[in-house]
Amino acid sequence: MPNVLYLVHDLSDPAVRRRVRMLKAGGAELTLAGFRRGDDAVTAVEGVAAIELGQTADARFGHRLAAVARACLRIGDLLRSAPRPDVIIARNLEMLAVANRVATRYGNDVAIVYECLDIHRLLLRDDAVGRALRLAEARLGRNVGLLLTSSPAFVESYFRPLSGIRAPVQLVENRMLELDPARSAPAVRSRPPAPGAPWRIGWFGALRCRKSLELLAAFTRVLEGQFEVVLRGRPARSEFPDFDGFVAREPYLRFEGPYRNPEDVAAIYDEVQFVWAIDFFEEGLNSSWLLPNRLYEGCRHGAVPIVVAGTETARFVAAHGIGLTLPEPTVDRLSALLAAMDATRYRAAYDAVAAEGEKPWIYQRADCVALVRRLAGLPRRTPCADNAPAYPDLVATKVDYHDR
Repeated sequence: MPNVLYLVHDLSDPAVRRRVRMLKAGGAELTLAGFRRGDDAVTAVEGVAAIELGQTADARFGHRLAAVARACLRIGDLLRSAPRPDVIIARNLEMLAVANRVATRYGNDVAIVYECLDIHRLLLRDDAVGRALRLAEARLGRNVGLLLTSSPAFVESYFRPLSGIRAPVQLVENRMLELDPARSAPAVRSRPPAPGAPWRIGWFGALRCRKSLELLAAFTRVLEGQFEVVLRGRPARSEFPDFDGFVAREPYLRFEGPYRNPEDVAAIYDEVQFVWAIDFFEEGLNSSWLLPNRLYEGCRHGAVPIVVAGTETARFVAAHGIGLTLPEPTVDRLSALLAAMDATRYRAAYDAVAAEGEKPWIYQRADCVALVRRLAGLPRRTPCADNAPAYPDLVATKVDYHDR
């Protein structure tokens, strides 16, 4: 199995931990290097020692570019004791610059993989800044042998029409990892609230959407506590003027802090009936294209997803015949969707999710092995010709979710 160097933008990101677990389970020999956010150092992830490249911060793109430039100058020294990689996985655009720098250290005889699970809004701007960043992505991605992404809409809406990346695509969804069949999550169960208790909506994970927070607060006030919203995870405080104060002032919202993933996931979803699978952080762009972690986590544990029309999540739940779709993101429409909720309607929605079983929501050890074998089979850094076809082995971008 290959030696993999995983270069990441944020060592503390839970998604990084999931990918490390996946690569290890697949048999890869792994070296991890990346930046940290905040003051807390990350010395290891899932038992893999972390090589720190520097410190960056949310919503400070210029600062991140400067940190990447410094890391590129020091990368040889930082990786001096690391084994020679067969494959470099670069998480996000800035790490693709570092990956190219590392590859030159080994005479370019190394495969490069570009992992892109979000499309930054700067890449989508129709101005000089956006064009410059897309040009940089195309140049840095000339030698990419594989693109890893988590939603077919990223390919349909960005990589095919706008990006200069030309590489085969591997779709790796944000599913939960269940590596030990003997210790899989317990069977999901219907859990309507006790008589007189509120229905609960769980909004878990990366909390970065101010519009969602304000919509849920107004909705719960209108229904006077018929619904309660439980928030858990990591708030992007750069996006909220006063997250803690706002939540404290709302009678039907409560923030329960961070949680461990996957250790705490079953317990936190057991407290709710619905999962908020809506994000307006980059409305009409990245937020409309992604398939969030909470969609898979919630459905795996029997929570009914709430999605908004016109998004990839809406297409996904429609293909599976599950969930509740909000026609428009307004308090009136949300109230109309949920105000008449009762045990019978909830049971029907829950049964539809439960009928899907576990397969659409999880990856198992065999999936990890298949991914690592794909990485091991990549050709060493062979540049694409300028006229090479984009995504030669992406057979169809209109994915039938029932086939996966």
